[in-house]
Amino acid sequence: MSIETYDPNAKADVSMTEAAIVHVRKQLKKNPDMAGIRLGVKKSGCSGFKYDVEFVTGADEGDDAIQVADDVTLFVAADARAYVRGTEIDFTREGLNSTIKFNNPNAKDLCGCGESFSV
Repeated sequence: MSIETYDPNAKADVSMTEAAIVHVRKQLKKNPDMAGIRLGVKKSGCSGFKYDVEFVTGADEGDDAIQVADDVTLFVAADARAYVRGTEIDFTREGLNSTIKFNNPNAKDLCGCGESFSV
C-alpha cells in the first residue's frame, strides 16, 4: 500500500484461519454474553505497536464487523484498520504452549519477543 492508494475508510480485510476460529468459538461458548472478538492496536513495546484482542458484547462505533464463521464475528477497531489490513489471525499449539499469531503484511519489523511490531 502506498500513500497514493491509502484509503482510511477502506474495510479492514482481516481473516482468521480455521484453527483460530475453532479457538475463538470455544471461548465464546464459555462466555455466552460475548458477541465476538475485537482486534485493535495500541502504542506499546519496543517496536511501536502491539495487538489488542478482547472479547466484546458488540461493535464500538466505527468498527468493521467481519463474519468469519456463522457463529464467530471479528470486530476490527476503526483506528486499527490501516495497521492490520490484510492480516491473517492464526492459532498454534507447540507442545504445551498455545498462542494467537498475527500474519500481518504491513508489519515491517517485529521485536525480539514477538509482542510488538512497526509499520
